[in-house]
Amino acid sequence: MGSIWKSKVLPRFANVFGNSKKKTAAAEAVKSFDDSKEEFAKEFEEKKAELQPKVIEIYEASPAPIKAFVKKPTESDLKKNSSGVKKFLDELVKIEFPGSKPVSEAAVKFGSSYVAGPITFIFEEVSSLLPAEEPPAAPAEATDASAPAEESASKEVTAEVIEEIKKEEEVVKVEETPPPPAASETPAPTEPAATDPPAPEPAKAEEVPPPEPAKA
Repeated sequence: MGSIWKSKVLPRFANVFGNSKKKTAAAEAVKSFDDSKEEFAKEFEEKKAELQPKVIEIYEASPAPIKAFVKKPTESDLKKNSSGVKKFLDELVKIEFPGSKPVSEAAVKFGSSYVAGPITFIFEEVSSLLPAEEPPAAPAEATDASAPAEESASKEVTAEVIEEIKKEEEVVKVEETPPPPAASETPAPTEPAATDPPAPEPAKAEEVPPPEPAKA
């Protein structure tokens, strides 16, 4: 019985009370940060120009998941990238980013998920220093550059097609035009066959004697 108590029951009690104490301590750290938030924001505005190039350098050296988290911090991404978030906070502490030190210490001590609010606040300020992303203009330029070439090619193709159509029409016309009639030759009159009887001669008019003069 004693062994079960020590091996199973006591660790559970320790975890429950331990987590309770951690949550309480983390909540106090979050409250302390919230009380100083306005002061951190004011200091951030004063050092913005000085911090911007340093923040951009840290951001560019970070892996893609952390860059995405900086742009849009969420609790789910915070849990997935807890270690990366802590490293990013460490880099912010090195450049004395306002509010980064107490948040980094709380994240290491209690865990990132327990101080999600302060971490989100810091990363939103970091994001405000990053340049706005512009859509890549290369494809548009390539399209513009290729437009004249495409238009020229289209014109050439059209001219070739028109020329071919003309040639085909000429061929069709030549085929449809009838050839000129050959010179008609008058057939030579055929001689009557030797066996044919001679044509009858027309009858001669009978000679009538002239009238005699009347006697007195």
